[in-house]
Amino acid sequence: MQSSSPQVMSFEEYVKHDATALAKLVETGAVSPAELLETAIARAEAVNPTLNAIVTPLYDKGRTMAEQVPAKGPFSGVPFLLKDLEMEWAGTPMKSGNAGYQNYVSTTDSEVVKRLKKAGLVFFGKTNTPEFGLTPYTESTLYGPARNPWKLTHSPGGSSGGSAVAVAAGIVPAATATDGGGSIRIPASCCGLFGLKPSRGRVTLGPRFGELWNGAVAGHALTRSVRDSAGLLDVVAGGPTYRPLAGEPYTIAPPERPFREEVSREPGKLRIAFSTQSLMPSQITDPECVNAVRETARLLEQLGHTVEEVPLPYEKTIVTEAFFVNVLSETAAVLRELGHYLGRPVRRSDVELNTWAQARLAEGFSAADAAYQKRRWNTLNRSMGQLHERYDLFLTPTLPRPPIEIGAFQNKSSEQRLLKLVDSLGGLKYLKNSKTVEDLAERSLGYISFTVITNMTGQPSMSVPLHWSADGLPIGVMFAAKLGDEAMLFRLAGQLEQEKPWFNKRPVF
Repeated sequence: MQSSSPQVMSFEEYVKHDATALAKLVETGAVSPAELLETAIARAEAVNPTLNAIVTPLYDKGRTMAEQVPAKGPFSGVPFLLKDLEMEWAGTPMKSGNAGYQNYVSTTDSEVVKRLKKAGLVFFGKTNTPEFGLTPYTESTLYGPARNPWKLTHSPGGSSGGSAVAVAAGIVPAATATDGGGSIRIPASCCGLFGLKPSRGRVTLGPRFGELWNGAVAGHALTRSVRDSAGLLDVVAGGPTYRPLAGEPYTIAPPERPFREEVSREPGKLRIAFSTQSLMPSQITDPECVNAVRETARLLEQLGHTVEEVPLPYEKTIVTEAFFVNVLSETAAVLRELGHYLGRPVRRSDVELNTWAQARLAEGFSAADAAYQKRRWNTLNRSMGQLHERYDLFLTPTLPRPPIEIGAFQNKSSEQRLLKLVDSLGGLKYLKNSKTVEDLAERSLGYISFTVITNMTGQPSMSVPLHWSADGLPIGVMFAAKLGDEAMLFRLAGQLEQEKPWFNKRPVF
């Protein structure tokens, strides 16, 4: 007797539901986890060859998980994807977008992965990321570019670009994402999704990591609905029953109630400051991004909130110097870890040219330089703290421009030649004060100048998909709250989602 294969829910029906609704269908017996998984796999096989969202398909492992779903998990049976960075899943590859880790296989689960499993989510693949998550676009040499389903010639952002593409294209309703300079909020903005970066200390990076990028990195998810984001944060952060993992470098007060409950609560009358001012003199905020913020400000006023325009409470060098040195030093540390794994010094051929160049540039800075620039983060903390004494939230564009074309931030041929030449002469570390390096830093860091601020301060912030450009590309707006106040963000996001729904606005792909 032949065994019958699982019935497959149609994609048209599947994509009408967020993760919360799919879990409800499983709970009531309307669908099975296996049925949902086969629908997700079918969608992946149809679109992934073009979009390049999933770089490590793990369909058979997913099918095994679907047979063992816990009965009472809040997301039992829901198909889900893990970013190929910092998400250890025992028995599966984690290459971090780098050829040197081609043969790396995780031997244990990250704590977050354990919690997601307990919640009943069904993993079936790893998503595209740039090498070591170092860029705000997803175009690694190892994997190739992920493509934005809203326009295939354009980037979905990074570093959680593959996760964003998978969610926007309807493969899954949610996927993991991490954020060290905007890597949740940037792809959320580029792909028309909701993306919240939690407060420092809210979500563990353990047990492998205590902190990353001097506390700038936070982990969570990309979703289409606000309630999915809130529910997933309850899962990975522990909600009101939060207990820090042993050895955590940061702790934070647990929320008053589950974040999922905040979504339907009234936010009250909020005091909101906003700015569209460009941080980089050479880069003017695109009119579409300015318009997105101003339209949002008008909507907020209509909803009864007090909104006031203010100048940016921080200066350019906070990003181009204080954060740039952090990026360089962390890149050098990543390569040192890679060398330990390989059992030999890292070679130029093991990594991409820019990764190599950043690590070599780090050699031009002393320990005193790094410590001095890290101390400057406190200046930013105090400035933002003073702003939040007057205002509940701070509104800006998520990005200073709409989604970029694929390849827009790749080195110019002249820059590529110069980096190769200077490296061959052993002089990269002496370029730290050169015009070439200054231009490279301003071009790449200018793109994340709005998002990176809350990575440095540790505040929670969210990108909300409230605007689309004239040519149909998504443009997010970003709100920042005080440290520990994700609840306020979820309350406002729930209100905005009701007033200006985006869930059914999907790319025609």
